[in-house]
Amino acid sequence: MKTIAVTGAAGFIGSRTILELQKRGYKTISVDAVEHFQTRGELSIIPHEMIIAREGFIKWLLSHSVEAIFHLGACTDTTELDENYLRQINFEYSQAIWSHCARKKIPLIYASSAATYGGGENGYDDNEDAIPTLQPLNPYGWSKQAFDIWALSEERAGRTPSAWSGFKFFNVYGWGEKHKKKMASVIVHAFHQINATGKMKLFRSHKAGIGDGEQKRDFIFVEDVVDVLLFAYEKSIRRGIFNLGTGQARTFLDLIRATFMNMGRTENIEFIDTPEILRARYQYFTQAEMGKLLSLGYTRPFTSLEDGVARYVSQLKNNSPT
Repeated sequence: MKTIAVTGAAGFIGSRTILELQKRGYKTISVDAVEHFQTRGELSIIPHEMIIAREGFIKWLLSHSVEAIFHLGACTDTTELDENYLRQINFEYSQAIWSHCARKKIPLIYASSAATYGGGENGYDDNEDAIPTLQPLNPYGWSKQAFDIWALSEERAGRTPSAWSGFKFFNVYGWGEKHKKKMASVIVHAFHQINATGKMKLFRSHKAGIGDGEQKRDFIFVEDVVDVLLFAYEKSIRRGIFNLGTGQARTFLDLIRATFMNMGRTENIEFIDTPEILRARYQYFTQAEMGKLLSLGYTRPFTSLEDGVARYVSQLKNNSPT
């Protein structure tokens, strides 16, 4: 039985990755800040076979072996402005994990972010030659960008894991994200707002030519994300940085209308001003170019927004991933 370590294992995507790895017969090592396993409510039903504190993980690796690492742990708060903290958590910690995988010649699958694309002026093509030209809109995006650039420089120097792949996550949604609070998807906020007030507040558009609620994102269901991560390991993607979205942008109005419908409630949407502090960093459109991943043989269709919202609302009602 192969042993796989997952960082960020108490979090949204990490916990769902742990669950799927166990379903497929792998032994798992769950790595995260210990207090996160104790404070993340709905995720407490996810079984963890062995827990290693994030702070001690690199030292633990010196005397233990794993067959692969899924590095999904990070500060994912796009409003975090402490660049030193982001450098430590999102860059230096990732460097240490990469270097271990390179020394031991084991596979590494890691999480990058679509935040590296900034306002999308240069498009959303995962051409690695263009990565150094991207202009993220916030320190979080820059921290992810810095590691992508560093990883490519390590490859040029011949210091790589046996196989490695980084994934630029677009807007991931699904059961297990409530602990993210303000950073959780709009769907979970809508579910609770609609239950409490019968209506949903959405940010008004502050960009000419784009109507209120017509801002678009590439929304991807968490189960699709996990399936791609395991495809990267099991089909052994040799190397590369890839987009991970559906390839189809949808509006926030599409998202919220589907939520109202699946809750059996009458649509009632109120538009509010986007806070000034967010406006300069706000993305009005994201859409992943997916040809690079699909060219490697990934053939499973991505969950449609309508089906994903229907499943998610059902899961929220039952407080369960199934």
